[in-house]
Amino acid sequence: MKSLFATIFTLFTISVFAQTGQTMPEIILKNVNGKNVNTADFSKNGKITIISFWATWCTPCKKELTNINDNMLTDWKAKYDVVMVAVCTDDSKNLLKVKPFVDGQSWDFDCLLDVNKDLQHALNALLIPFTVLIDKNGKIVYTHTGYNEGDEFILEEKIKALTAKK
Repeated sequence: MKSLFATIFTLFTISVFAQTGQTMPEIILKNVNGKNVNTADFSKNGKITIISFWATWCTPCKKELTNINDNMLTDWKAKYDVVMVAVCTDDSKNLLKVKPFVDGQSWDFDCLLDVNKDLQHALNALLIPFTVLIDKNGKIVYTHTGYNEGDEFILEEKIKALTAKK
């Protein structure tokens, strides 16, 4: 049993961190207002970008996004010139719930819809919440799966480290 757990953990760790150092794949998603967005553009915007995968049924996902939005994002934008994007992984059955939910949150970031999980699969995001940090040069420099209260402070340390590099 221990070796099975070790094997699963190793495969999980490899798949989660396999994308570090790469740029965002070119996948067209729609935002909640129906506008097409090319995800590769997040590697070309010259800004530190946070991509956060979530779903309407995922309580930790919603808590993470709300905590970042309400407590951190305004400062991060001012201090570090950060852009944040949430990528909803709800399937087509739940799609009609997403826009009303997002509109009710007053989140200060764009929300994309990954109904077919194309981006989620391309980034090997096996579980959500899943966070991707992209540096100003467009490279994926950090990924994180799950959310515990305070993880946003760890994310800020990663962002700070990117701004300290010259």
